[in-house]
Amino acid sequence: MKIDMKQLILDKNDAIARELRERFAEHHVYVVDLLASPGSGKTSTILATIDALRDEFNIAVIEGDIASSVDAEKIKAQGIAAVQINTGGACHLESAMIKRAIDVLDLERLDLIIVENVGNLVCPTDFDLGENAKVMILSVPEGDDKPLKYPGVFQVSEAVILNKVDTMPVFNFNQEAFEESVNQLNPQAPIFPLSATTGEGLEAWTSWLAERIRKA
Repeated sequence: MKIDMKQLILDKNDAIARELRERFAEHHVYVVDLLASPGSGKTSTILATIDALRDEFNIAVIEGDIASSVDAEKIKAQGIAAVQINTGGACHLESAMIKRAIDVLDLERLDLIIVENVGNLVCPTDFDLGENAKVMILSVPEGDDKPLKYPGVFQVSEAVILNKVDTMPVFNFNQEAFEESVNQLNPQAPIFPLSATTGEGLEAWTSWLAERIRKA
């Protein structure tokens, strides 16, 4: 007899994720799971998003890292509630980790939770966290061929952010080819070219997100 341990792990994860989704819906909290490689600009995108939306929405962040609390401290410095999850080597967050994290958050007071997943383009795609949407961030320096190499993460994402567009002149990045590849994998996902550091293109992304938060 063969026991599929991966399926057992996923089944348990999905059961907790369903519980979390019900809790989030009950409190009208919209949850975004951000997926990206290390160095893609996840934290800078989160900070820019917070700055754009904090006047209308109450926001909290769950930070997933293998080690350290550097990113969570950056978020807290902006006056935003942040919970750090250190996976100790695991390459993704799981719903049980999110369940423990939200126990220290006041869902009654929140409109949006942003989950910064562990920097990885493979493992996090398989794990439901009870989120409303997974959003993929790719930065220009990573190259326009990533949808071809890592199709799964683009297929599960409800939106794709192309970050660091201000560096486009420095890198040989074919934006047209990138967008064509993404559209073939996931024609429903909007693509938001932006620069989290300069603010270029940020409004389109935050407007899309704000509309979804209002409907939660």
